[in-house]
Amino acid sequence: MRLAISCACSPTSTGLAPCLCHSQVSKATLSRIEADLKRRSVMGGAAAILGMFAGFGLGPRDAAAQEPKRPLRLTNLRLFDGNRLEMQNGVDIQIAGDRIQALPRRGESSGDAELIDCGGRAVVPGLVDMHAHIILAGINEQTAMFGETTFVHLVASRTASTMLSQGFTTIRDVGGPAFALKLAIDRGIVPGPRIFPSGAALSQTSGHGDFRLLDELPRMPTTPAHRVEREGINIIADGVPEVLRRTREQLMKGASQIKVMAGGGVSSLYDPLDTARYLEEELRAAVQAAADWGTYVCAHVYTPAGIQRCVKAGVKCIEHGQLADATAVKAMADAGVWWSIQPFLADEDANPKSDPRQRAKQVEVGEGTVRSLELARRHSARLAFGTDILFNPGGVARMGRQLNKFTRFMSPLEALRLATGAAGELLALSGPRAPYEGALGVLRPGAMADLLLVDGSPEKSLDWLENYETTLRIIMKDGRFVKRSMA
Repeated sequence: MRLAISCACSPTSTGLAPCLCHSQVSKATLSRIEADLKRRSVMGGAAAILGMFAGFGLGPRDAAAQEPKRPLRLTNLRLFDGNRLEMQNGVDIQIAGDRIQALPRRGESSGDAELIDCGGRAVVPGLVDMHAHIILAGINEQTAMFGETTFVHLVASRTASTMLSQGFTTIRDVGGPAFALKLAIDRGIVPGPRIFPSGAALSQTSGHGDFRLLDELPRMPTTPAHRVEREGINIIADGVPEVLRRTREQLMKGASQIKVMAGGGVSSLYDPLDTARYLEEELRAAVQAAADWGTYVCAHVYTPAGIQRCVKAGVKCIEHGQLADATAVKAMADAGVWWSIQPFLADEDANPKSDPRQRAKQVEVGEGTVRSLELARRHSARLAFGTDILFNPGGVARMGRQLNKFTRFMSPLEALRLATGAAGELLALSGPRAPYEGALGVLRPGAMADLLLVDGSPEKSLDWLENYETTLRIIMKDGRFVKRSMA
């Protein structure tokens, strides 16, 4: 698409001063508009294809949504509310619209509400994954780096549906261009969890988000952005002014929180795992810019030094942190900093890595996972659950299995709370930047009506998470049935 300037005014034809149609400012403005239209055409193409799926009858449908304006009442159930580490009996759940209206005692009048007998089964809140990469989870790394953008986003729409079918009604996406998919889900174009997006994660040069090859160095002022930057996966920002700029850009796009890469990573080849990234003043710049918008910064980091630097800078949530020592964990606990942790155990569910350097890092982090969870319990750290499924199509359908692994270190209800009530508290840190109203991860009056009806005993085991096709009898999001399978 090319935009041409055409006007009838000129100094000779009008006898007036020349217009600005052909000025350098006008040309530069049109160039920016042209680039934006090209970008929008790609997004529009993806949206059109998604709309085509809906036209073929493959769009999202309510399995059996209740009548509009008529309350719904679930009765004869056992309730885990997301916070209390017990199953409650003798209580019903009344739903009106997209909210939980009340938790009446069983036997109280239900008025004109539609009744559903749950047959004594367990009801738990919809699950939350606090460390997701929905655009990148269902593809391999080669496709992410070199694949067709439209294809990547179409695969992500399938990933969203798979997540929801496992009972994950909300995710916090901590790195990737999830804004368009979020919009499609919110508008009912494709099924999926609600998304708290971070947009592009900020990385320093040579950091975990710098995916350039060595022959692409050095980066000069006129060097074009790398593909991962153009696609909105990561963005390189060095120094306080650049960190401020890039943070504000993601907030402008609609980020509900900001993600920074404050340490080395497993996937990246050129940043050792033991390194600390970003100076404290750079981290403080991101924290201040986010705070000015009423939200917070979360940080990818593993090491004690990196964790303590983040805590001092005002970061509110540590992502990973498996190499933490007692001093770092105590610093997090004392400051009330959240710890979004994943069950990295270097097992068959680990994100696939082909390079020996990556696999060695996985083993180191796996060993650290056991130690870090012991330290977390000792110092009463504030934990939340995340999967970090990345470039791992096979892992997308095993999200619940990741949560079940935490029962190795804590009781089943404690593990379940990491993906419900605790996650909801962490999501609330987005404040006015939270894209959805209402409490999440809990079952209480006024909260969002997200819930699961389970064939299983959550107080004894979370094995039902791994057989979700048969064990999840009801999946509800926003008071609507995603799935309803009852005799």
